[in-house]
Amino acid sequence: MREIRGLRERCKGNVPPLNKRIPVNTLSPSSFGAPKVSVFSGKASYDDANALRQQIEDAINALELSADFITPGDRVVIKPNWVKEHNASKPEDEGGWLTIITHPAVVREVARWAARKLQGHGSVTLCDAPQSDSSFATIRRLHRLDDLITDLTKEFPGIAFLLFDMRCEEWTIDDGVTIAKRELPSDPSGSVDIHLDADSEFLGHPGLGKLYGASFDFATTNRQHTDPHHEYRICRTPMNADVLINVPKLKTHKKVGLTVALKNLVGTTPRTNWLPRHTEGTPAEGGDQFAESTAKRALEGTLMRTAKKILFGRFFLSKLFVPLKKLGRVIFGDTKDVVRSGNWHGNNTAWRMILDLHKCFFYFDGRGVRRDKPLRYLTIVDGVIGGDGDGPMSCDPVASGVILAGTHPVAVDCVSAQLMGLNWKKTRLLNDAFAIQRLPITGFAPSDINVASNKPEWTGPFEQMKECFEFQCHFGWSGHLESDERLAKMGKKA
Repeated sequence: MREIRGLRERCKGNVPPLNKRIPVNTLSPSSFGAPKVSVFSGKASYDDANALRQQIEDAINALELSADFITPGDRVVIKPNWVKEHNASKPEDEGGWLTIITHPAVVREVARWAARKLQGHGSVTLCDAPQSDSSFATIRRLHRLDDLITDLTKEFPGIAFLLFDMRCEEWTIDDGVTIAKRELPSDPSGSVDIHLDADSEFLGHPGLGKLYGASFDFATTNRQHTDPHHEYRICRTPMNADVLINVPKLKTHKKVGLTVALKNLVGTTPRTNWLPRHTEGTPAEGGDQFAESTAKRALEGTLMRTAKKILFGRFFLSKLFVPLKKLGRVIFGDTKDVVRSGNWHGNNTAWRMILDLHKCFFYFDGRGVRRDKPLRYLTIVDGVIGGDGDGPMSCDPVASGVILAGTHPVAVDCVSAQLMGLNWKKTRLLNDAFAIQRLPITGFAPSDINVASNKPEWTGPFEQMKECFEFQCHFGWSGHLESDERLAKMGKKA
């Protein structure tokens, strides 16, 4: 029992909310990163380590980072996308992760680049909080992450290399129903609670009281987000980093359109239920759970909310509920064909949470105190094999062969959208990132974003990039998120 209590305490934010009473903003949004992004094209393969290393270094060098971006003694944290050990549409295929997880070859080269900059002094930590039902042990085995740590330690003596799972819990799920949970150690440094409160994008949100996070737990999600209090629990190691290197996968996402740099920071939180993903109900009811305001969807929503409240924490009953859910799929339709759970372009919830997380990182440190100097933040995107369609968990492969890099996640994501053949203005995650009034995170306009590339047709203002890809959207975004040119081909209005 003492060990379990210790795990629970480690998952708690154990720093006083000092940020609540510091009214002065000491940082300017212009210090959060430049609107320059690099996109380097290469082979759509991870087999040639030398070619991949050169491609990554070319992308980083094109940013012209200052000489002291990484200095000896720094704490460097690398945050890959390790969301799931297999593709949800084909769990039996051990290689199915290729389209959904940052490739280990990219992680290795990014870690080696950072270690060289440290010149024998400092630390490099690899960490993520995968989806709650993921097996981190399987991810470690498939990607040979322990061997990677061993190899790096031998190659760079004097540097401390760490690897850990930031989750507090791992869940066992049967057909979308949580039937068991077990405690995990999480971040060895603990976590910190950031009280955004009136600076949150959820302030005044009409969906308050009906927010949904995960695992049938309505109470926790809505307790953390009730005006005027809006709070996030974030692992302390990435918040305390001198340099945070975000290494996401280039792919589509059912709730926010695309998942690249911005969405990847969701994996820095130990308690997934603190993060609102959608608002319960149909649009007519003020929700974004469904795309249709029909009697059938309203009935489905009522039945599911009732079932979730009954089943929460009762794992034996949850096991009995699985056959009933299969029956419900016959009556109400399969999620592969029907929009539910906020999986569409009308989701007015998830983007707020993601932008709030970036406010936390840009303005606060691991003590919960306002930063007096900006976090050094670099994104390196694994787009060698991208993922489209039913993202982020059941992606189809896109042999795009690209590595992107940038020091501002909004700029990186705007360029990513353009490169994928998507209209950045049609996702609120990006469009509203430029409209934030409380704790703004962009110190530039979209027109300021420029691309450096080894391809002339991609060089220059990002909206003028030509010969881009045509990533297929999740069906809840199809006909909405595509570029104007693609919509015209589809016979739809822009």
